Amino acid sequence: MRILKSPVIQTFSNRIINIHPSLLPAFPGLNAQKQALEYGVKIAGCTAHFVDEGIDSGPIILQGVVKIEEGMTERDLTLEILKEEHKILPLAVQYFCEDRLTIQNRKVKIG
Repeated sequence: MRILKSPVIQTFSNRIINIHPSLLPAFPGLNAQKQALEYGVKIAGCTAHFVDEGIDSGPIILQGVVKIEEGMTERDLTLEILKEEHKILPLAVQYFCEDRLTIQNRKVKIG
């Protein structure tokens, strides 16, 4: 993971997309799957979002959901979330390339 510096983010505002392995705003930063399991949430997932100057705090484009099953390990959860990431990230990029995304008050609308 790499955190971009402010000049890059400002130059490419709302043009850089990140994928994060949690349902943001829950569990930003590192070890999101571990945090989700330790917290005891019943669902986890991933979020495609625009990058801003915070850590995993940009406007949310899409989210994918994974049900946490009894006995699921961190590795199990990571693999299930990865499947969802492979679905939503290409879709978020497609919507962006098709100019279908608009942002109003931090909310991303898909047209």
